[in-house]
Amino acid sequence: MTAIPVITRRPLTGDDDFWLVRDLLIRTYPITPIGFNWEIRRWEGKRFHDDNPHWIADWGKHAQMWETETGELVAAVHPEGQGEAHLQVHPDYRHLEPDMLAWAEANLAAPAPDGRRQLEIFVNDYDAYRQRLLRERGFEKQEYGGVTRCLRLGAQPLTPPQLTAGYTLRTTNPDDLADCQRIADILNAAFNRDFHTGSDYQNFARQASCFRRDLDLVAVASDGSFAAYVGIPYDEANKLGIFEPVCTHPNHQRKGLGKALMQEGLLRLQAIGAVDVVVGTGDMIPANRLYDSLGFTEAYKGYSWLKVF
Repeated sequence: MTAIPVITRRPLTGDDDFWLVRDLLIRTYPITPIGFNWEIRRWEGKRFHDDNPHWIADWGKHAQMWETETGELVAAVHPEGQGEAHLQVHPDYRHLEPDMLAWAEANLAAPAPDGRRQLEIFVNDYDAYRQRLLRERGFEKQEYGGVTRCLRLGAQPLTPPQLTAGYTLRTTNPDDLADCQRIADILNAAFNRDFHTGSDYQNFARQASCFRRDLDLVAVASDGSFAAYVGIPYDEANKLGIFEPVCTHPNHQRKGLGKALMQEGLLRLQAIGAVDVVVGTGDMIPANRLYDSLGFTEAYKGYSWLKVF
């Protein structure tokens, strides 16, 4: 009879723990469905897309880790936004999820509009087990969610980009703060935000292991401004390219610039031996049409589940 391993829980306390979670994401990618755990770009972005490149004590204050008696990390729970919980778990240890959800409810819930508390968790449609757990705990499926698309590159022929006249394609230069600020400007304009800065992009480019300058592409307008931007972080261990972000400045839309940058990115990924490519999005129809047109073969959809208590 196989002995049941002893599992202990503890807080995420510093950079060493941050890299342990990253290693868990890399180890579980080949043995889980697409989008089951975060890809490393999202995890490293949460840590390094910040004006402060150094560890902040509060960063891991609301994150927990589950380890075996030999010190192997097998699960983690953490927030992204307020009132959200994200579960990263080795598929051999899914029996820990009730405990993970209980901890998240007790520690990550945010005030609800009616004075109660609420917690939101994203779940893929294929994940029958987690949906059942959430339903049993009083969570309700919402109407909004997201989609992860996947493309296996293999040896399939790819279409070279055709850039609209008046624009040029080049890689970014993270050593140039002016270049970094232009990235921040296009992110703010494209996503209707105001919080991106040149320094937070520069910190990500310098600190994140998944960043590759040769896969960080911009379309430059004739006036020198950045008209479109496609970043492609890379998981070397899994030969996985990750399109994030994909954006075009509102003044330069409907010119095929984002598509051209993605086509160039696919060629570059194929050249370095990438096996898979993923891109995630919400329910934005134009973005999903773009990804469909590029030949992404699989779409994994999920929804947010909400509990108010």
